[in-house]
Amino acid sequence: MSKLQIKTILYATDFSESSIPACDHALLLSELTGAKLHILHVIGELTDQRRSMIHQEFFETFEKEVERQSIKDMALFCSEHFDGFDNLECITLVGNPFQEIMKSAEQIGADLIVMGTHGRTGIEHVLVGSTAERVVRNSNIPVLTVRSR
Repeated sequence: MSKLQIKTILYATDFSESSIPACDHALLLSELTGAKLHILHVIGELTDQRRSMIHQEFFETFEKEVERQSIKDMALFCSEHFDGFDNLECITLVGNPFQEIMKSAEQIGADLIVMGTHGRTGIEHVLVGSTAERVVRNSNIPVLTVRSR
């Protein structure tokens, strides 16, 4: 008998269409294992260069509005995709998505990270990069990536 148990799952989402297949997998795995599901959305920070282009007073207002809207988006996302499922916690953070996913997985003691991938290839992949790829390469726990349909 296997000693492997999944008690805590971290599902990272950017609310895009490409995150929906991963959402379905995270929910199914949580239901099958009884694991608590933590749903994480990270609001990416603006670089210092872009931040300096915005007057400080407007930036603070903008930052608060983005955070407020993201919390609303998280509530809507959870009600649409996890309605009636109670074994979950929704988390919205501000920061670097890769770093916050890794930090959150460690803080909650995740046994599995689930996230979607856009399936970019070639020059688009080189230019845009991949948070999922960075998580896969650096995670000490299993990562399930689900490519968008």
